[in-house]
Amino acid sequence: MANSVIQADEWLIHGEENMVALGRRLGDVLCRQPASAVIFLLGDLGAGKTTLSRGILYAFGHSGAVKSPTYTLVEPYQFADRQVFHFDLYRLGDPEELEYMGIRDYFVHNNVCLLEWPVRGEGYLPQPDLIIATHVSGQGRLVKVQANSAYGVQVLRALQQTV
Repeated sequence: MANSVIQADEWLIHGEENMVALGRRLGDVLCRQPASAVIFLLGDLGAGKTTLSRGILYAFGHSGAVKSPTYTLVEPYQFADRQVFHFDLYRLGDPEELEYMGIRDYFVHNNVCLLEWPVRGEGYLPQPDLIIATHVSGQGRLVKVQANSAYGVQVLRALQQTV
């Protein structure tokens, strides 16, 4: 059942502030339900993946800038009891490069891993708990969240109660 969509929901979000707010609500849920989480972020350039990530990081307590780690591949964020790793695999030349950077070490403990452009790391990434796809829709963004694990279902159900 790990490869099938267990549950999904979608929201139409208008404006950057509301995208950050959705990310913050998701981050709040992740903070309240501590466990390792792998979240794939799908969407074209400019669709709001990094903006959503910013909201998630704000929920964990980050107050600084959040930039897409396009050139560094990963940006770590250390919090009191958790780490969040924000990946951007857009410029990844070969998925095997992930093996050289020790990618498996990131998916342990209570780490939260946010992965933009996960298709570029296919074959080297674990199955995600959530798949979040953002698409430009008129003046807003259509955000579809799919739960892909039992933990993902818990997170999505809790998120649904906040939106």
